[in-house]
Amino acid sequence: MKVFFRTVLQLVAMAVVAAAGGQALTAVQKNPWLELAVGVGTAVAALFVYKGLVRLTEHRRVVEAGARGLVPGLLLGLGIGLLLFGCVVVNIWFLGYYQVHGVTANVGMVGLVGYMAGAAVTEELMFRGVLLRVLERGTGTWLAMLISGLLFGAYHLANPDASLWGAAAIVVEAGGMLAAAYIATRKLWVPIGLHFGWNYAAAAIFSTEVSGNGGNQGLLDATMHGPALATGGDFGPEGSLYSIVFCVLAAVVFLVVAWRRGRLVPRKARAARLASLDAVPTLSQ
Repeated sequence: MKVFFRTVLQLVAMAVVAAAGGQALTAVQKNPWLELAVGVGTAVAALFVYKGLVRLTEHRRVVEAGARGLVPGLLLGLGIGLLLFGCVVVNIWFLGYYQVHGVTANVGMVGLVGYMAGAAVTEELMFRGVLLRVLERGTGTWLAMLISGLLFGAYHLANPDASLWGAAAIVVEAGGMLAAAYIATRKLWVPIGLHFGWNYAAAAIFSTEVSGNGGNQGLLDATMHGPALATGGDFGPEGSLYSIVFCVLAAVVFLVVAWRRGRLVPRKARAARLASLDAVPTLSQ
């Protein structure tokens, strides 16, 4: 019961920070520089609240969000996210469903840095930092990935152009890949960087919809049309079969790394294994 209440407290706190940040971003959405400041501020505030609550309620060092590995983890995740989404769009372009009409670099790309930073950090703290981590202690790695992934997909059903197919794709893509990135490193930095890189590429570079949240004007002046299974339809490329394929491949790589490092937690050995993992999460191991 104690674990339940502290988990609810952590989730509610993250949700409050995310909601407050979202409202603030809506209020300044016409000013990219204020968007940048508010979004980054939301991310920093969320990390501060998360670390404070974990220390207070769990009486331990917050190794999963510690300074060690922060920069390389974020950069690695960013690179993977940009590369994966680029691969998805290239395949859609090859079929003739994505057409580039020109380049239109604009200051709105600056605002999207803040917007995507706030979203990536708050969502990763909620779904990987709290839900996945706590569930894994009770169920082991595999069931924790499944449950947290399903909840992550359901969370995106609230988006304006959401669909059951899009939510199911999110379960496989983000719920699997981002969870696997956390499990492989036992840090939040790679999944945060990956989440940000993927979303930023979608909105600020390729000018596509992000998780059914409407279109964006980014670096490329482009249009996308064609079968929903290829393009994702109104949900955006995250609803594309290409996204599922590339994200599953990335998840498999992360899980192989986790297996080789001994970081997969079987259900029967969950308590002892997690106790040892809390002390060793680095990118280099």
